[in-house]
Amino acid sequence: MAAWPKNPCVRSRKAEEADEGVGCGPEGPPHRRRNCVRSVFTVVLMASGSTLFAQSPEVSIEMPKETPVLGRFLRPFHLEKRQVAPAKLTNTPRLESLVRSGNLYLSVQDVIALTLENNLDIAVQRYGPFLAREILRRTEGGGILRQVDTPVAPGPTSVSTAGISSNATGLGGGALTAGGGVITAIGPTPPSLDPSIFVQVQAGHSTTPQTNTVLVGTTSLTSSFRSFASGYNQTFITGTNVAFTFVNSRNYVNSSSPLFNPSLSGFFDLTFNQPLLQGFSPAVNNRDIRIARNNMKVSDLLVKLQVATTVSAALNLYWDLVSFNEAVRIKERALAVAQDLFEGNKKQVAIGALAGIEVTRAAAAVSVSKEDLLIAQTNVAQQEIVLKNALNRNGIDNAWLDDVHIIPLDQIEVPKTEEIRPIQDLIQEALANRLEISRDKINLQSQQLALKGDRNGILPSLSAFAEFTNHGLGGPANPLYVSRCAGSQDPIINCGPPNPYFLGGNTSVFAQLFGRAFPDYSAGFSFNIPLRNRAAQADYVTDQLQIRQAELQLQRAMNQVRVDVKTNVIGLQQARSRYETAVASRVLAEQTLDAEQKRFQAGVGSVALVIQAQQGLASTQDAEVQAMANYTHNKISFDLALGRALEVNHISMQEAISGHVGRESVIPANIPPARRPEVRK
Repeated sequence: MAAWPKNPCVRSRKAEEADEGVGCGPEGPPHRRRNCVRSVFTVVLMASGSTLFAQSPEVSIEMPKETPVLGRFLRPFHLEKRQVAPAKLTNTPRLESLVRSGNLYLSVQDVIALTLENNLDIAVQRYGPFLAREILRRTEGGGILRQVDTPVAPGPTSVSTAGISSNATGLGGGALTAGGGVITAIGPTPPSLDPSIFVQVQAGHSTTPQTNTVLVGTTSLTSSFRSFASGYNQTFITGTNVAFTFVNSRNYVNSSSPLFNPSLSGFFDLTFNQPLLQGFSPAVNNRDIRIARNNMKVSDLLVKLQVATTVSAALNLYWDLVSFNEAVRIKERALAVAQDLFEGNKKQVAIGALAGIEVTRAAAAVSVSKEDLLIAQTNVAQQEIVLKNALNRNGIDNAWLDDVHIIPLDQIEVPKTEEIRPIQDLIQEALANRLEISRDKINLQSQQLALKGDRNGILPSLSAFAEFTNHGLGGPANPLYVSRCAGSQDPIINCGPPNPYFLGGNTSVFAQLFGRAFPDYSAGFSFNIPLRNRAAQADYVTDQLQIRQAELQLQRAMNQVRVDVKTNVIGLQQARSRYETAVASRVLAEQTLDAEQKRFQAGVGSVALVIQAQQGLASTQDAEVQAMANYTHNKISFDLALGRALEVNHISMQEAISGHVGRESVIPANIPPARRPEVRK
C-alpha cells in the first residue's frame, strides 16, 4: 500500500484503493533541497520530454522567427523582440473530469492538484522567477535593479461560523509578508557591460562666393566632402573603459590652393580610462548582479511560500466543507427525531394520554430544528462557492459550475496518538525549513552587498586615462595647383611639388595609419573630491542603520518561529483534548437520550426532558464535528509552522511551477455514500 502523507487527519477512500506508488514522493532533506526550486525551474524552461511536460509550461518567453536572409547577420546584435505568452485564463481538464451527474467529487489529493493547476494566487506567483531572471539579465548588461516584487497572497478563508477556528493558532505577524528582493540605487553607478559599436556616414556640398581670387583662384568656391566613422566601446567589470574610433574623410574643392585634390585623411584613436578609487574593483561594480542573483533565490522561495500557503488554505476550505456537510446530516437527524416526537405526541394527545401542551412543545422543537438545518445548509452553500472560486481560474463565472454540488470523498479522522518530539527539535526543524527565515537571510546578505557600493561612493574620484592616435593623409596632386604654378614667378606662391610620400589614395592613408607614421600620445590623471560629501556619508550611514534593522528583524522572525512552534504544539494538544472531551460528551448525551426515551415510554418521564435530551445530543454532536474541524486546522497550521507543508502534502515543486500535476484524478467506481465521520469511543 502506498505510504500516506504524515498528516494523520486525512484518510482517503481513493488512496486505499489506489495502486502502490501513485502520487508524488516527498522531497528530500533540507540540505539536498537547497537548490531544488532553481533546478526545477531550469527543467521547466528546457521543456523535457517527460509525461509531465507533454503540455507546454504555463509561463513561457517565445523567441521570434529569424528573417530568412538577414537573420544570421543580425543575430549577434540581439535585436529580436521576445514575446511573453498570453496569460492562461482557462482551467485544466481535471476540474470537469471530476463532475458526474451535477456533482463534483473531490478528494484531498484532487483539491491539491486543482489548487496547483488553477489557483490564481499561485499562477500570479509563477511569474516571479521569470521576472527575477530578466532583472538578472538586465544587471548583467549594466542596468540598475528594478522593483518587481510579487507579494504572497494569504489565501482564501472559510465562511464565518461559530465554534470553528479557520486559522487555528495561526502564524506570527509578518509571516506572510511580501518580503521580495533588495533594490538599491546608491553608490557608484554600475558600468554598462554590453559593448557597443557605432557607424556614421556623412556627405555634404557647399558653394561660397569669393571676392578675392588670389588665394583660391575662383570667385565661386565649391567644396564637397564624404566621411565615414565607426567605433567600438566597452566597459569591463573592473571599471576599465576602452574606446576605439576610426575616421576616414574625403574633401574636394575647385581651388588651386590645396596641393591634393581631393584630399584624403583618416585617423585611429584608442582611449583607456580606469577609475582608481570610486568605481574601482569588481566587488563594487558587480554588486547589482549578485543582488539580482539573490533576488532570484528569493523569488524561488516566494513561489514555494505561495504554494504552501495557498494549498493549506484550500485544505482548510475542504475540511470545513466536510464538517459543514456533517453538520447538515446531524441537523437532519435532529429534525427527524423532533418530527417523530411531534407526530407521536399528537397521537398521544388524541387518545388523552398526554396534555395538549406537549404537542406545542414538540412543535416548537421542530421549528428550532428546521432553523438549525437551514443555517447549516446555508453554510454548505456558501462554503462551496468559496471552494469553487479557489479551485478554478474563472471564479464563479462558470455557468455550468454554478449548479454543481461538491461531494467530499475524504472524511476527517483524528489519529489515536500524536507523534511526540522534543520541542527544541521541532524548533530547530522550523528554523531550518521556514522559507521566511531563508528569505530574510538572503535579503540581509543583499543589503550587505549594497553597503559595499555606499562605502566606495564615499571615496573621491580618481581616474587614469591614456589616448593613442595615428594619423594619415594623402590624395592625388591638385591639377589646378600644378597649372597655376607652371611658369609662375610670384614669390608669394609656393609652387613646390607635392611630397610623393602622400601621393596616392586610401591605400597610402591606411599604410600611414597602420605604420604609425604620425602618432599622438597623451596620458594623465583626473582627480575630483567633493567638499563635505554629505550625501554619500548620509547614504552610507543610512544603509548601515537599515542593516542593523534587518538583523533585528531577522532575530525577531526567528523568535516568532519559536513562538509559532510552541503555540501550535499547544494548540494541537488542546484540539486533541477538545476532541476527546467532545466524543465523551456525545456518548453521554446518547446515553441520556436513550434513558429519557425509555422513561417516557414507561410513563415516568416527560416530553420536556426528552426534548432537552435531544437538543443536548445535537449540541454535543455539533461540538464533536467542530472539534474535528479544529483539529484539522491546527494540524495544517502546525505543518506550516514547521515549514513542512509541501512535504506533508506530497507537493512537487516541479509540478507546482509548471502548473501541470502528473497524477491523474479518478472517481472511484463505487462512490461510497456520505456518512458521519467515525469517532473513537
